[in-house]
Amino acid sequence: MDTDQLLTTTSTKTTCDKSFCEDYMLLSPKDVGFLGLTKLLFSKNIEKRAFIDCPDGTVEESFSRRFVISVSLVAQMVLHLVDKPLGWIGSVVEFMPNFTDVNGGFFKLLLNLVTGKLKLPNSESSEFLSAIGLWDIRRDLDSKIKHDDPRYTSALAIMAAKSAYENEAYIRETVEKHWKMEFLEFFSCWNDYEEDFTTQGFMWSDKTGDTELIGVSFRGTSPFNAKDWSSDVDLSWYHLPGIGQVHAGFLKALGLQKSHGWPHDIQTDEQKTYAYYLIRQKLKDRLEANPNAKFLVTGHSLGAALAIVFPAVLAYHKETDLLSKLEGVYTFGQPRVGDRKFGEYMTQVLVTHRLRYHRFVYCNDLVPRVPFDNSDIFFKHFGNCHYFNSFYKGQVLPEEPNKNYFSIFALIPMFGNAVWELIRSFIMYYQNGADYRETFTCRGWRVIGLLIAGVPAHGPQDYVNLTRLGTPELFKSWSLDQSTNNGVVAPTVDNMKSD
Repeated sequence: MDTDQLLTTTSTKTTCDKSFCEDYMLLSPKDVGFLGLTKLLFSKNIEKRAFIDCPDGTVEESFSRRFVISVSLVAQMVLHLVDKPLGWIGSVVEFMPNFTDVNGGFFKLLLNLVTGKLKLPNSESSEFLSAIGLWDIRRDLDSKIKHDDPRYTSALAIMAAKSAYENEAYIRETVEKHWKMEFLEFFSCWNDYEEDFTTQGFMWSDKTGDTELIGVSFRGTSPFNAKDWSSDVDLSWYHLPGIGQVHAGFLKALGLQKSHGWPHDIQTDEQKTYAYYLIRQKLKDRLEANPNAKFLVTGHSLGAALAIVFPAVLAYHKETDLLSKLEGVYTFGQPRVGDRKFGEYMTQVLVTHRLRYHRFVYCNDLVPRVPFDNSDIFFKHFGNCHYFNSFYKGQVLPEEPNKNYFSIFALIPMFGNAVWELIRSFIMYYQNGADYRETFTCRGWRVIGLLIAGVPAHGPQDYVNLTRLGTPELFKSWSLDQSTNNGVVAPTVDNMKSD
């Protein structure tokens, strides 16, 4: 039976929404109880647990693997409990600065309050900022980084990844007025499993260089959305024949079809568009109009995971023409998305289609270090890591240091670094200029880093900084080091080896 048949054949072991896949593990934290977790630790027959959906007869021999599964479940349970309070906090964090701004500042706000002329912020306006936007308010590209600068595409990609968190009006104005580029599409796409429009992003066209460069940017994890964070720590996966085990949440967000998996084509529904199919068609239409154009895919956090899964599905569908036009994939703070087999599959895709994959990791960022990777866990990074420390000094590594974050030996250095990052937030303006003045929101996250080191390091601020302050020679050397045979990228697979 070939791969296409495997993805559409109903398995007698699975319920209807897993019929495309014969091997999977789906965790359901809402069904977890203390007794169930205890039984999980001491019972190898994990399919008997009500909160684990897997094929009948599944046996997990490894205690350490069952322990990590239980940790993942507990983390998701905690996140689900704080979902509403966290959302309320996020609403306040977004409302107050936007409220002050729309009234012309704090003192003008007081005057408007006295005169009865208070204005309320409009969350759909081109000036409204999300929690991420308040973290880093920069909208303009760095005027010092020209097209011939090796940093250009990376710097453009992170600004697009950051902008994807905002509303359509904000993104359109940013692209057209600040970047002087063409805004193509804002998408808000359907997730069959969540039964909601969970996947957002946008497309734009950069014609400021010698050839047109089309960009696709996926929105990432909202800092006050517990469901987004839950996806990052979830160990659920589907095994896709010929591809490997891939994180279930990322597949669903990109457009996984219930009972069908990844059919090459689906019946279009204008009311419920799916990210993968919508973007693929938009790219085909645009590239048909300009055969010389190229495109890039980018994202931060959850958006970064979708950015790398997107070409994986293109390759599965044998979209050779599209892949030949893919200039590169640029991810920032990307969580792990698949197992070793998926890494080998993607490495071959990158080599075969001469693609560039730039995975940026800043310092102690927590998210690239989840889901956990050890000899008992399926999720692993592949390719090289473009790693930057807190002085924005970069190097190529097979894996980011302290790859699983939780380490006694790394604890003191992480918190020491968090102290330095807070101090640095007050002096960068004097060292590097007005573009590096940090907002009160950003400094607030730096303070949180004194308690939970690695959380503020995930913000876009430092990723924008590293693409601007990293030396051009460094970015150029990466392109040369990663390329062989006229541009074929050959990422290492050393980081996919078990401990």
